[in-house]
This record gives sequence, C-alpha cells and structure tokens, in this order.
Amino acid sequence: MSLTTATSRTRGQSAAASSTPTTAELALVVRRIAAEPRRWRPAVRFGKNERYWTRLPGPQRLDVWLLTWLPSQATDLHDHGDSAAAFVVVQGALSEVRFDPVLGVWSTPLAAPAVRTVEPGVVHDVRADLGVPAVSIHAYGPRLSRMTYYDLDDGRLLPRRTVLGEEPEA
Repeated sequence: MSLTTATSRTRGQSAAASSTPTTAELALVVRRIAAEPRRWRPAVRFGKNERYWTRLPGPQRLDVWLLTWLPSQATDLHDHGDSAAAFVVVQGALSEVRFDPVLGVWSTPLAAPAVRTVEPGVVHDVRADLGVPAVSIHAYGPRLSRMTYYDLDDGRLLPRRTVLGEEPEA
C-alpha cells in the first residue's frame, strides 16, 4: 500500500503534493491495516514485564507499529516531536490520557475498533487500565525521530527526558 493510495480518497491528491501526512491520512492508514488481520495478527506477542512492539510494513515515509498491552502496562506522558500520529485499537481496550494547559488531564476509554489521532506536539499517554489485554496499530508521519517524556507537577508539564530514535519507546 502506498501513501498515495491511502490518501487519494481523503483529499483527492497524491502524497507528493504534501510532504507531511495529516492525521486523517494516518487514521486511514491504520484503519486499512487493521482491516487486514493477516498483515498484523502473526506479529502479536505479549511481553510479561513490558509492552511488546514491532514494526509493520507500511507506506513510505511513515512508521507503522503494532503494540501489545497487558493490563496495567502503559506509556508515560509523551509527545511525538514533529510527527503526527494515529492509532487503532484492534483487540481489547485501552485508555488514552491527554494533557491540555487549560483543560488539565482527562482520560478517554477506547475499545476496538476505536481510532484516535494525535497532532504534533500533543502530550498524551496510552494505558491498558481497563482490565483486558489489548493490541493496537500506530502510524507516525513523518517517521518518528524524537519523543519527549513529561512529568506532571501541580498541573504543569515538566520535560523529563527526550529520546531520539525510530522506536515508539526507547
């Protein structure tokens, strides 16, 4: 599948017309991959001590990852640097936690086949806190190259560490 294929129905233009995919285009990518379990189901593994993740084949210029979650596994509050993201829950249920300087912190429960988009710079966290194992597929564009992790202190985000690399969590 090419990004051109994934985006042609969304905006009616080729991927060459835009160097950075929109969150709507990324959502379409994860929906299409999720609709073909033969592409991702063989990669499903669950790690007992930490989440499991593996790269999936996807459109050029994008990172596509499969992540598995056992109950109580989670990320920390983080952003994706300059990358936009979308993810789909393909099995089980997750919660997404977001931070906003005005609204504060809130959580949204997401059961399969929920899709969420994340604009560049948005700080969020994904958690398997609903008591069931889960599998999700994530797409990042441009390719993931930096993530900053944050602590929340008295309603303020404090950058804790920045990770450079191509994995969803290093």
